[in-house]
Amino acid sequence: MAARRKENIPNIWDHPLEASMAHLKKFSKDSYHLIMKCTKPDLKEFKKLAMATSIGFLLMGFIGFFIRLIHIPINNIIRGSS
Repeated sequence: MAARRKENIPNIWDHPLEASMAHLKKFSKDSYHLIMKCTKPDLKEFKKLAMATSIGFLLMGFIGFFIRLIHIPINNIIRGSS
């Protein structure tokens, strides 16, 4: 892996504007490189991600449903039916 050159960022206390601009330039450069490396998923990868997301939504829904199902009778016992 190629070593990246360390950029010389000025001290924020001595030169606040230059330091802020240097950080913004570094962030924008890194963001640009990240976007250029990203690729669009193919159909197989998209289906895999969609299936994993669907399973996660269903699992979280069932967990919430069962917690609520258990919570209602316990809440009624504690508060008393009136």
